[in-house]
Amino acid sequence: MRTVLRIVLALALLALVGLGVLYWMQPRPLAPVGDASPPGESAPVALRPAQPDPTTQLIAKGEYLARAGDCVACHTAPGGKPFAGGRAMPTPFGNIYVPNITPDEETGIGLYTPDEFYRMLHTGISRDGKLLYPAMPFASYTKVTREDSDAIYAYLMSVPPVRQPNRPHELRFPYNKRELLVGWRALYFKEGEYQPDPNQSAEWNRGAYLVQGLGHCAMCHTAVNRLGGTQESRAFEGGMIPNQNWYAPSLTSNREAGLGEWSLKDITDLLQTGVSNRGTVYGPMAEVVYHSLQYLTDEDVRAMAVYLKSLPERDTSPPPPSQARLVAPEVMELGRRIYDQQCAMCHGEEGKGYPPAYPPLAGNQSITLYSPVNPIRMVLNGGYPPGTRKNPRPHGMPPFSHMLTDDEVAAVVTYIRVAWNNTGTPVTAAQVNELRTIIPE
Repeated sequence: MRTVLRIVLALALLALVGLGVLYWMQPRPLAPVGDASPPGESAPVALRPAQPDPTTQLIAKGEYLARAGDCVACHTAPGGKPFAGGRAMPTPFGNIYVPNITPDEETGIGLYTPDEFYRMLHTGISRDGKLLYPAMPFASYTKVTREDSDAIYAYLMSVPPVRQPNRPHELRFPYNKRELLVGWRALYFKEGEYQPDPNQSAEWNRGAYLVQGLGHCAMCHTAVNRLGGTQESRAFEGGMIPNQNWYAPSLTSNREAGLGEWSLKDITDLLQTGVSNRGTVYGPMAEVVYHSLQYLTDEDVRAMAVYLKSLPERDTSPPPPSQARLVAPEVMELGRRIYDQQCAMCHGEEGKGYPPAYPPLAGNQSITLYSPVNPIRMVLNGGYPPGTRKNPRPHGMPPFSHMLTDDEVAAVVTYIRVAWNNTGTPVTAAQVNELRTIIPE
């Protein structure tokens, strides 16, 4: 009996211990910070979110700004490592080879200090005192604030270093004499950070800062003279992009790509996705959207659109009448027949297209530009809008250079430039042949 009693008492004690353990293990709400704790209990620890690391935040900001400046597009050779340089940039004066801007101390910018990096962006003078050639858009980057420069510097110093020596430029005499850049800078370079316009909204000023500074949009959309310089008074009036054989249309003329008549949605769609109801980007602009603009926030893209839409119209002359009367009837008929066979299925019998997948041709100002280079190249080489996060599978344009002769390409491009009351001018077979020999990039 004593043994049985001991077993019963032991089991009862074990049960009490188990109940106590279960009681203490059940979850309890934490008392707010500063509240008195229950008697016999220590004060609970309040749960607070972890504070973000300032260095990580600075690097993330720098990465975003480097995308806004499209640094990777120039400083990465095809198939090369990011920012390691080595890419040849053809200019009218010879090839310029883009430098390594990884943090490698021997061949990159690893020895740069934040002050030296800012001086390079702001003044176009390297760490060793050399004047940079204006293929580096320091004339635009001078507008970048010191705060943003420091963020870009922090990001570049965080990327993997690549030991890749910089190739010397291949410039013809006398353009290989850097000391001559002193004269170029006196004519075409104005140093100074962007100064907000107090008469404009914060959104407009943000857009102006991005377009004029990191975006360096004027580099393409302003005509370049024989010395490789641009006139501020003619900014954004359009021009041929040197050595690329693409025409960057005027942003100040509603007869070209002036955006005064566009909605903000159409502008932001074009900038951020590469397609809109008003048109589609190809060529160099497609690269800008792919590498840079698609990664900007909706707010920043809208700010850029607000600024671009506000650019004053400088070409107020009325559009010319249709130039169809200048086209020989047989050429017009040939162009119409080719269009019906090859183009109408996507762009419609009346050229209205099926936007945004297939852009309209009727009333499309990019088709009727003074220079016919862009539509000729599209017919010859085809192309795709950029694949972007908001348009990952864009519809492309097939090439026809292997199917159509110079005369046939000239006829169909002429047709789309003058049909449907379009106001373009006729195209010749010689113009087509000149572009046919260019290897598309």
